[in-house]
Amino acid sequence: MSAARPLTLLRAIAVTATLPLLLTACGYGSESTDDGKQSEVAADAEKLSVDEVKLGYFPNLTHANALVGIEEGLLQKELGATGIKSATFNAGPSEIEALNAGSIDIGWIGPSPSINGFTKSQGKNLRIISGSASGGVKLVVNPDRIKSEDDLKGKKIATPQLGNTQDVAFLNWIAEKGWKVNAQSGKGDVSVVRTDNKVAPDAYKSGSIDGAWVPEPTASRLVAEGAEVLLDEADLWPDKKFVITNIIVSQKFLKEHPDVVEAVLRGSVKTNDWIKANPDKAKASANKALDELSGKALPKDVLDPAWESITFLDDPLASTLDSQARHAVKAGLLEQPTLDGIYDLTPLNKVLEAEGKEGVDDAGLGVK
Repeated sequence: MSAARPLTLLRAIAVTATLPLLLTACGYGSESTDDGKQSEVAADAEKLSVDEVKLGYFPNLTHANALVGIEEGLLQKELGATGIKSATFNAGPSEIEALNAGSIDIGWIGPSPSINGFTKSQGKNLRIISGSASGGVKLVVNPDRIKSEDDLKGKKIATPQLGNTQDVAFLNWIAEKGWKVNAQSGKGDVSVVRTDNKVAPDAYKSGSIDGAWVPEPTASRLVAEGAEVLLDEADLWPDKKFVITNIIVSQKFLKEHPDVVEAVLRGSVKTNDWIKANPDKAKASANKALDELSGKALPKDVLDPAWESITFLDDPLASTLDSQARHAVKAGLLEQPTLDGIYDLTPLNKVLEAEGKEGVDDAGLGVK
């Protein structure tokens, strides 16, 4: 592991944003945190076109590509003498705001805020430049109240936020079952209760929710409280793969510093390779980073099943992002987006080719 300095938590200002068509009362609020993480730089390393690159990500297992890449010094190795300044976020909209403001240059983020950020700026603020992770989302329920999918009718099921990636997925699944739910209020055949992941376990224990459609490690936290997995979202997708985390970059930074972007992508690809080759060490490294960021590591009964359900990969699974956008439109949470140009996978494919790997596809949504 890298001899990184202890993390320092510095509170930053809360930022709010909303999906198109969402009521203003349903905005997102989230802290961003300067994580203080600095990797050691080799004395003979060469500096790229900037002194420092600003990275943003979540303190979450689905962002383990960033957690492990920084913790193990794999990203820093590719950046040479160009330093890393990193910040963590609790919600996608605040990370998009940071990208727009220039507070970060490159970020790890979910598909819904990627789509939202791109469409709200009319395609001018970001590009998706790589995948990072797939899967890690489950429908977990109280087994005393829900024995089968049909038992969900009349029950209260949590999602993390109105219009977030899991909320859209659950609303789409409900619609495909033929049930009716008002997307804005969450009322209908199933009650969709928007509940922050941090408080979902307490809400479950108190009985105020009967289950939740949530990402890891929240799903496994609920299972540790007695819930059972009713459905793994991966089972609903072709090849059981769907994007849960992308890597994005501001278009300005991509244009002005392609060497830095390419170095970060090399680090990301090599991190995913290291994770696959060293799964136990990678899991421990990610948990160490979470401990440093939050002051509390995940217990084994949460960490192990959560880690097992996430696949780390370079492919952005572009066709699944397009599907997620259509699901949000169908739910009435998003105007029909124009996603042409949301991807620029040229730098990633250059890196993959150099590593002897097969290139990835943008599903026709790349820069023309």
